[in-house]
Amino acid sequence: MKIVIQRVSEAAVKIDDQIVGNISKGMLILVGIEHEDTNEDADWLVQKVLGLRIFGDEEGKMNLSYEDVGGRFLVVSQFTLHASTKKGNRPSYIQAARPEVAIPLYNYFVRQLSNLSSSKVETGEFGADMKVSLVNDGPVTIIIDSKNKI
Repeated sequence: MKIVIQRVSEAAVKIDDQIVGNISKGMLILVGIEHEDTNEDADWLVQKVLGLRIFGDEEGKMNLSYEDVGGRFLVVSQFTLHASTKKGNRPSYIQAARPEVAIPLYNYFVRQLSNLSSSKVETGEFGADMKVSLVNDGPVTIIIDSKNKI
């Protein structure tokens, strides 16, 4: 399971010109799921997200968590995080999980993040054609892969 976290001052996701999720200060989290991923991968990633100190303190150092700054989460599924570009110019997505595996795991990740955080979690819609807008604050972008825990 792979996530891309962007620290944002605002972010939103639209489907058919309707906003389905939006946040002000917080984290936009793009989630990619492989066919071998499990609830354990999701649990580990949720704990990493909740513990991240990527918001600036009074001195501008990244020393504060989402909770310290009243940050929120916007979680969007993105199978393209598992693109392979080793051969040719057209990416392959064979590592990305099929919907019957990915949807329950994506929903589990969102549920765990919601249950364990003090913030409301906004989402996109799995498999939909979404338009994501954001203002990356910093910019700060962090990639975490549950297969690289060490």
